Amino acid sequence: MKGSGGGVSSSYSLLAKRRWKGLVISVLGLVFLSMLVPLVFMLGLHSGFHSTTGYGTEQRNSASNHLRFYDQHNAADTRNQSKGHQSSHMDDLIRRFAPTLPEGFGNNSIREDGNGTNGFPMPADIPKEVKKNSGPPVRESTGDNMIAADESEMICELKFGSYCIWRREQRGKMEDSVVKRMKDLLFVARAYYPSIAKLPALDKLSHELKQNIQDFERVLSETTTDRDLPPRNKQKLMMMEAAIAKAKSCPVDCNNVDKKFRQLVDLTEEEANFHMKQSAFLYKLAVQTMPKSLHCLSMRMTVEYFRSSFDIEQPLVKKFANPDLYHYIIFSKNILASSVVINSTVIHAKESEKQVFHLLTDKENYFAMKLWFYRNKYGDAAVQVLNIEDLELYNHQKVASLHLSLPEEFRVSFRTVDKMSSTQFRTQYLSMFSHSNYLLPKIFQSLDKVVVLDDDIIVQRDLSALWDLDMAGKVNGAMQSCAVKLVHLKPYPPSSSFNENSCAWTSGINIIDLSRWRTHNLTETYQTLVHQMSKEEGLSKTTALKASLLTFQGLVYALEGSWMSSGLGHNYGMDLEALKKTAVLHFDGSMKPWLELGIPKYKSLWRKFLNPQNQFLNDCNVN
Repeated sequence: MKGSGGGVSSSYSLLAKRRWKGLVISVLGLVFLSMLVPLVFMLGLHSGFHSTTGYGTEQRNSASNHLRFYDQHNAADTRNQSKGHQSSHMDDLIRRFAPTLPEGFGNNSIREDGNGTNGFPMPADIPKEVKKNSGPPVRESTGDNMIAADESEMICELKFGSYCIWRREQRGKMEDSVVKRMKDLLFVARAYYPSIAKLPALDKLSHELKQNIQDFERVLSETTTDRDLPPRNKQKLMMMEAAIAKAKSCPVDCNNVDKKFRQLVDLTEEEANFHMKQSAFLYKLAVQTMPKSLHCLSMRMTVEYFRSSFDIEQPLVKKFANPDLYHYIIFSKNILASSVVINSTVIHAKESEKQVFHLLTDKENYFAMKLWFYRNKYGDAAVQVLNIEDLELYNHQKVASLHLSLPEEFRVSFRTVDKMSSTQFRTQYLSMFSHSNYLLPKIFQSLDKVVVLDDDIIVQRDLSALWDLDMAGKVNGAMQSCAVKLVHLKPYPPSSSFNENSCAWTSGINIIDLSRWRTHNLTETYQTLVHQMSKEEGLSKTTALKASLLTFQGLVYALEGSWMSSGLGHNYGMDLEALKKTAVLHFDGSMKPWLELGIPKYKSLWRKFLNPQNQFLNDCNVN
C-alpha cells in the first residue's frame, strides 16, 4: 500500500513540475514577444509590411473626387510618405484639391484638371478606374509635351500636374552663392560633430565645431541672401572651413559619419517634399479659387441689376428660337470668360446679325451676367442668358433639381521607354461634356443644329462654315485624340459593347446635330450608362468621362486640325505663329488666361478681346 501510495505521489509531483515548466515557458514566450514587437518597429521593419501594390497614401481614393494617382515608380515615393503631423495634414488638403490616379494603370495615367478655373490621368494598359480631377481634360498635344524626365520629375507631374510644369518654368538661378556655401558647410559640420564629440582627446575641436555651427545657424536664421550677410561673415566662413578640415583629418568612425549624413539627407528630403506639397496646394488653391477682381465684378453687377430696370427687345426674343440662325451654346459661371468668347466670335463673323448666343449659368451669376450682356453689345448678335436652375424640363424635375456643371477636364500621362532605355513622359489633355450638356435637346427643342463653345477659348476666324459641314450622319463634330482610346478607360458595364480602337474626342468647339441626337436618344443612353456605372463602381466624375465616350461611340465626326489648337493653359512651348492659323484657341489646363498664374505669352491673345475702358472692370481692377 505504501509502495502504491508513494508511486501515486511521485506521479502527481511529476505532473506538477511539467505544468510549472509549461507555464514558465509560456510566460517567457510572452515576454520575448512583448520585447520583439516594439523592437521590430524601432528598426523600421514595419515598412516591409506595407502593401506591395505600389500605391502610397497619396494614391488612394480621395473622398472629394474619387480619383487615384498611379505611379509605377513608387520606390522613391515610399520614403516620402512617412511624414509628421504637418505633412499628413498637408496631404489631406492636397487630396481635396488634386485628384489621384486609378489602380491598375499600365503605362499611362489619368488625372483631373477640374472645370471652370481648374486645370488634372489615364493609362495605355487597362486601368480599373479612370479619372476626371482634376483635377484637372486630356487633349492631343504637340511634341513639346514629350520630354525626357527623371523619376522624381515624373512622380511630381503625376501627382501635381500643371504645377510641376509651372515650377520648372518659374525656377530661377541660385544667385546667393555665399549663403548656399554656408548651408553646405553647416551640413558637413553637423555630420562630423557627433563623432568628434565622443572623443575626449578632441574636446577643443569639438568645442570649436559647436561654436561654428551655432554661429552659422544664427546667421542663416536671420538672412537668406548674400547682401544681408554680416560684415565679418568671410572670417566665419574661413573658421568653419578650417574646423571641418581638422575634423576630416581625425581618425573617426566613417560609419557613424555616414549614418549622420544619411539622417540629414532624409530630413532634408522630407522637408523639401513637405514644402513642395505645400506650394502645390497653394498653386491648386490659386487656380481653383475665383480671383478677387472677378468676384468683385460679379457682386457689383448683381447689385447694379437690382437697381436697374430693363426689357429685352422683342426682335431679339424672336431670334432665340429661330432655327435658321447660327446658334452658339456656352456653359459658364465666369462673366469675363464668356464675354471674351462671344466678343471674339462676333468680331471675326462675316454676318454677326445671324449669330445667337445662349449662355447658360447658375442662379448665383445669373443676374450679373444678364445685366452685363444687356449693357454690352456685340455687333448685331443676340445674347440670351439662362438660369439653368430655373428651367422646367419634362420628366427631369421629378428626378432631381437642376445644377450647372461645366465641362470636365482630364490629364492623361504616357510613359514609354525608347530604344536607349531612357524614360519618356508625355501628357495630353481632354475636355469632356458634363451632365448639363446632355440637357441641350430638351432645353432647345426648336433648334436642330448648334455649336457648343467652352468658356476658355477664343475665336480667330469666322465659324459660319461649321453649319455647312456634311457630317455624314454623325451627331458630334469634334476634335479627336487618338492617343487615348476606349480600351484605355476600362472597365465598362458588362451590357455595353464598344470598339476598343475608338478614339477619344474633346470639347472646346463642337458642332452638334440635335435632330440626330434626339433620333438616337443619346441623353437617355448617357443617363442609363451613368446609372449602371454608378451601381457597379460608385458615382464619380470619372463616370461621366467613360459614359460620354460610350454614348457618342461611332457618332463623332472628326474636325480638321486647323479648327482648334489646344494646350494654351498648360503648354509653354507652343509656336505663336502657328497659333495664328487656327480658328479656335483652347486654354485647356490649369493656367487660365484670367488668372495671375496664366502663361504670360498667351495672355495677350485673350486680353485683347476685353474692353479696357469699361467702368466696372476698372473699378474692380480687372485690367
